[in-house]
Amino acid sequence: MNNETERLQKRIANSGYTSRRKAETLITEGKVKVNGTVATELGTKVKSSDTIEVEGIKLEQEDKLYILFYKPAQVITSVSDDRGRKVVTDYFKQIKTRIYPVGRLDYDTSGLLLLTNDGEFTNLMTHPRYKIKKKYVVKLKGYLMREEVKGLEHGIQLEDGMTQPATVKVKNQDKDKNTTLVEITITEGRNRQVRRMFEHFGHQVTKLQRIEFGPLNLKGLNAGEGRVLTPHEVKVIRQLAEHGN
Repeated sequence: MNNETERLQKRIANSGYTSRRKAETLITEGKVKVNGTVATELGTKVKSSDTIEVEGIKLEQEDKLYILFYKPAQVITSVSDDRGRKVVTDYFKQIKTRIYPVGRLDYDTSGLLLLTNDGEFTNLMTHPRYKIKKKYVVKLKGYLMREEVKGLEHGIQLEDGMTQPATVKVKNQDKDKNTTLVEITITEGRNRQVRRMFEHFGHQVTKLQRIEFGPLNLKGLNAGEGRVLTPHEVKVIRQLAEHGN
């Protein structure tokens, strides 16, 4: 029998139940049992043979699943919505494994979204210290000026702090319609960050799509479609997060 131990929150995350950070919260709230006893210490070590219950549910080790999804606009990045709106997991009802989105895309934002049952992978993809590059195509109201591009490239002050330097490429500017089409690549994932970066200069974002996440892209997919990542793709994006890209 395998007697190797691991931290309780890691075991929960690896089970696909939730992320490690959420698992830590559940532990401190007394919602986790190990072999029938409530465990509230984050340093608790468990063996593979131990029985873990989270919120009354016995954990089962599941095969890891990684899905690349082309999220349409007007879909919630969540597993449920109390207002009855469409959520990303509605597109994967045939999958019996519990999966959840990696990070988020806003309701009005379309594009590349990952879903998984691997909590450690989720943490690796979303933690600020792991600077995975994310590329967006943005349509703006207004004419993006050269000094504004430079500001975005160097970093700007938002209400929640300075942004990291971005890569910005103006694709098209329509003077008659007073619009700009631009590609921007960032390494952060703050709430509504791309929209807020352009709003900082008074530009309303009228269309926003994430087209790349690290080495991954939307090639071959239409909105509402997804595919399982290959083991090689998972390995490559993990290495990029751990060692830089």
